[in-house]
Amino acid sequence: MINITLPDGSVRQFEPGVSGYDVAASISEGLARNALAVRVNGEVRDLNRSLDDSANLEILTWNDTAGKATFWHSSAHLMAEALEALYPGVKLGIGPSIENGFYYDIDLGEGRTISTDNFPEIEKKILELAKNKSRYERREVSKADAIAYFTEKGDEYKLDLLERLDDGTITFYQQGGFTDLCRGPHIPDTSPIKAVKLLNVAGAYWRGDEKNKQLTRIYGITFPKAKELTEYLEKLEEAKRRDHRKLGKELELFAFSEKVGAGLPLWLPKGTALRERLEQFMRKAQVKAGYLPVVTPHIGSKELYVTSGHYEKYGADSFQPIKTPNPGEEFFLKPMNCPHHCEIYKTKPRSYRDLPIRLAEFGTVYRYEQSGELHGLTRVRGFTQDDAHIFCRPDQVKQEFIKVIDLVLYVFSSLGFEDYTAQISLRDPENKAKYIGSDENWLLAETAIQEAAAEKGLRTVTELGEAAFYGPKLDFMVRDALGRKWQLGTIQVDYNLPERFELEYVAPDNSRQRPVMLHRAPFGSLERFVAVLIEHCAGNFPLWLSPEQFAVLPISEKYQDYAQQVYDQLVQAEMRGSLDSRDEKIGRKIRDAEMSKVPYMLIVGEKEQENGIVSVRKHGEGDIGSVPLDAFIRSFQEQVAEMTAVK
Repeated sequence: MINITLPDGSVRQFEPGVSGYDVAASISEGLARNALAVRVNGEVRDLNRSLDDSANLEILTWNDTAGKATFWHSSAHLMAEALEALYPGVKLGIGPSIENGFYYDIDLGEGRTISTDNFPEIEKKILELAKNKSRYERREVSKADAIAYFTEKGDEYKLDLLERLDDGTITFYQQGGFTDLCRGPHIPDTSPIKAVKLLNVAGAYWRGDEKNKQLTRIYGITFPKAKELTEYLEKLEEAKRRDHRKLGKELELFAFSEKVGAGLPLWLPKGTALRERLEQFMRKAQVKAGYLPVVTPHIGSKELYVTSGHYEKYGADSFQPIKTPNPGEEFFLKPMNCPHHCEIYKTKPRSYRDLPIRLAEFGTVYRYEQSGELHGLTRVRGFTQDDAHIFCRPDQVKQEFIKVIDLVLYVFSSLGFEDYTAQISLRDPENKAKYIGSDENWLLAETAIQEAAAEKGLRTVTELGEAAFYGPKLDFMVRDALGRKWQLGTIQVDYNLPERFELEYVAPDNSRQRPVMLHRAPFGSLERFVAVLIEHCAGNFPLWLSPEQFAVLPISEKYQDYAQQVYDQLVQAEMRGSLDSRDEKIGRKIRDAEMSKVPYMLIVGEKEQENGIVSVRKHGEGDIGSVPLDAFIRSFQEQVAEMTAVK
């Protein structure tokens, strides 16, 4: 008998060869009916694969992230089967699941294209095939047989993938008349796939390399119930309304220019006010936390990035070097701030009494992103990080890490991000060649992060292989109002850059010791943060942050002088807003202010002028009453103080 340990700690005994489905059926008929896959000792597998040894086992359903991923990956195979039926001779690249749905990269051949006009026909075929209840069958294949199969089929992309696979590790999956090279796992059969929607078609270079052929990438999503697809499509429509590119234009926050260059945003006056407000907010918090402001150049010598290791890892994908009239002298646009801050640390001798030293900079950096990867403010080529580096003693690491966690949580609470998970990103133990530094330092760094997160009681997930090349990190994964997940704040522990830059401090025994370096950016980048914030709040920014907090709206020209007095007093109270003195009806002025998402509209007419009051409308709520102006100012200031108070 083998012992199967379930997530609740209970243990059940079975004969060797039992499947995950059998285990689910032994628990309840409903669980077996809804099961999609299993996680065995941390590895997601097919539900019907046999279990020959004792193991920890979790039954995965549609309610589990890994269950959805298995469902969607299986749907990608089903779409590929439909495409082969509708477009004979189509060649297939890769078809993974993604956070919401799946895609498949395909080569239709010369003279053939697919557009959204073809989607209904493909969707119909997918559902037709799903009704066949075809089983997803896994089989192990020798490398020679796999090569022979795809050579006969004429699918060079699968042959390219096979070149990098070792014999004995290759598996095929088949459903219906379709066979694919795949590690799996998959759902038991096609019958749970009840609703499908193809979402988009785009170009994608094979293996992401611009030198390779551009394939057609078809995105789709499937659900086990039609109702869930309807709800998802409604969310998509809401996401379109919240798109930061659309709202950024409507609210006059930022723009792009082909003449300036792709991926290089231009911040307009209102957007600049928003951005500067965020910077002021962070600077104030950093001063209280003991950070010292610094400024570094926008370029750096190639040798700086060779020393840091960034050139070796990213040099080929960065902007090309800037050459000077001096032969052999090369500079790079700054891709990150940390090497510069290491050199600032080295400007004078440091004692253990000086540590921790916290250096902070709103530093603009430049990274070459492929044109197809650029997307509004979320993926750009020039962006500003709220970057800081803390140089501390080993015994200070955990406490400093906890202080940074507190700062990140303060940012989130002030901006209305309440749903987040802390992702502990560790080194891939199976591929240590991707990283620099000793095993001992990596163990110290990873332990410090895990202990700090535990002490703060954070809800965490651990991801192997997601660490930076120089050290592990804690990434804050935030879900916005539409349930989408974004990586915002990050904190990283680094024992390696101090070694590479030969940073030192004098210890109590007069020996020379290496400091530990913490990298942290609560916003991440201002560009990406603003994009996520726009979409999270649909452009209705928190009152303290809104570029335009009020609009004074006189009913007619007769009340212009009183409106000006109101406006002047609000500005004196350090509030940001406008006076709408246009010769327009009050209804039009209100509509325009609503469209501009101004939090408060102060309407003034005869009654307000005679009584020294203002009639207040709140964006999205309508009239909230008439109050003396000083009472409104007091209430406004109390709201802002509450929003930005350190909890």
